[in-house]
Amino acid sequence: MGKMMIKWSFSILIIILTTVVAGAPAMVKGKGVHENAYATMMYMGTPRDYEFYIATRVMLRSLSKLGVKADLVVIASLDVPLHWVQTLEQEDGAKVVRVENLNNPYKGQSNFNWRFKLTLNKLYAWSLTDYERVVMLDSDNLFLQKTDELFQCGQFCAVFINPCIFHTGLFVLQPSEIVFKDMLHQLKVGMDNPDGADQGFIGRYFPDLLDQPMFHPSLNGTKLQGNYRLPLGYQMDASYYYLRLHWSVPCGPNSVITFPGAPWLKPWYWWSWPVLPLGIQWHEQRRQTLGYNAEIPLVMIQTVLYLGIIIMTRVARPSLSKLCYRREDTKSIFLIRTGLKLIAIWSILAAYILPFFLIPRTVHPLIGWGLYLLGSFALSCIALNAFLLPMLPVLVPWLGILGALLVMAYPWYSDGVVRALTVFAYAFCASPVAWTALVKIMSCLHVSIEREGFLPRLSESAVPAGFNKLY
Repeated sequence: MGKMMIKWSFSILIIILTTVVAGAPAMVKGKGVHENAYATMMYMGTPRDYEFYIATRVMLRSLSKLGVKADLVVIASLDVPLHWVQTLEQEDGAKVVRVENLNNPYKGQSNFNWRFKLTLNKLYAWSLTDYERVVMLDSDNLFLQKTDELFQCGQFCAVFINPCIFHTGLFVLQPSEIVFKDMLHQLKVGMDNPDGADQGFIGRYFPDLLDQPMFHPSLNGTKLQGNYRLPLGYQMDASYYYLRLHWSVPCGPNSVITFPGAPWLKPWYWWSWPVLPLGIQWHEQRRQTLGYNAEIPLVMIQTVLYLGIIIMTRVARPSLSKLCYRREDTKSIFLIRTGLKLIAIWSILAAYILPFFLIPRTVHPLIGWGLYLLGSFALSCIALNAFLLPMLPVLVPWLGILGALLVMAYPWYSDGVVRALTVFAYAFCASPVAWTALVKIMSCLHVSIEREGFLPRLSESAVPAGFNKLY
């Protein structure tokens, strides 16, 4: 009897230990490793979903590289692709919280911008009650140093980059189920929202933040209570930099750069630099963290294709001028000549437009601009060889773009005003050259189309048999 009791006791002990061990990972996953978290959100519904996915990954990797002592959380809507979620969890070390998109009741407003339709998902940050404090982030933040002292701030803290309106690209909050449910109630009753997005809603929900004291972290790490304004150094607007071409933020640590403004000039797009000088700094952070493995294969394919085009046009020298027609109808010849002129002009324009849209949008700017110049040169070779045009006038736009890039990328301007005036002066001086090149192209095109080798004159004698064909 005693032996049987011992066996039962041993079996029960094994079952208890097995249950505890099996349940441990689930507890860690639910509660998180740390008591605080950096959080961001992802949702689908805009043409730039992939770019924001890349931006989110770079930001998460940069936070990990800084050694922050907090969990990384991504609030992802249910329509975010599963393989993106798995990548965020397995490769970037993030905890992904799947949520349903919050209905935006303000989408009928006259000033509503549809790219902000799902930004109210940011309110889910208040539902992360497993954490003491959460720093909620937009994906266009560039961290220069660790900011874990923000977890000492109170129930709500944000930065005023606008004199009267705080910015919701970075703010600190204390998660609360009560606050979260009240926010959802305010959405239902239609609380006033000037822009219909998260910025306007949260600004109306915390209307007195401007009157609150400035946040200063305590030396002993004590968490503060109440609402606070954050120093500008936690949300350094990139537009401040472009005026002086260096940072001049007197209050607080210069910790985080934010890039509000035009969505097509976000720093992860290759064409944003050197138009906006800070873009290269974001890409340097990506190079050190995520890399460019996703874009390199397509870049290599395009490079080989463009080099092949250049070689073929130089070796074979195809010429559409050998597309000869023998017609007695003067009207038909006029239409053919006009059509060929239009084709020639459009082919030159396409040579400078098409490569821009083929380049992966999130590739490094140096690779992007290099591939663009190679592609436009290769396609220009087709036009100038097909219509027997002089090389220099056709390549004047190519040289002008290269010169503009060098002028904008020049690193020793004293300030942004001098840089802008220099770019304007360059454009002013380059305009007559571009016009002269266009006139030269039209003149040469006219001669090329009218001359004997292209369309034989009607007064000529009959051409040998077999001449009227494509060769």
